Amino acid sequence: MLMTKERRPAIRTLRGWAISVLHEVGAIRECEEHGWMQERGDPHARERAFDMARRDPPTGVSQADAVGEIHNALDSIGDACPECPPDRQARG
Repeated sequence: MLMTKERRPAIRTLRGWAISVLHEVGAIRECEEHGWMQERGDPHARERAFDMARRDPPTGVSQADAVGEIHNALDSIGDACPECPPDRQARG
């Protein structure tokens, strides 16, 4: 039986790649109601994202730039959806 490795979707920007990696490892999630990305606060998932950036950066991008973009993406994503009411954020 022929086995193939699932390929990641083509990403057009380095930021898009970083968000894709963070989502893949579970470091961020999407608000189900509004679609905003939210950091999950999982240090193990964050470390997996940095490991992936070091091990498999996008073609033509240095490891340092890939790791830097993971940092930039994490710094730009909050832990709460700005559109959800405060009582929903405590549960979400």
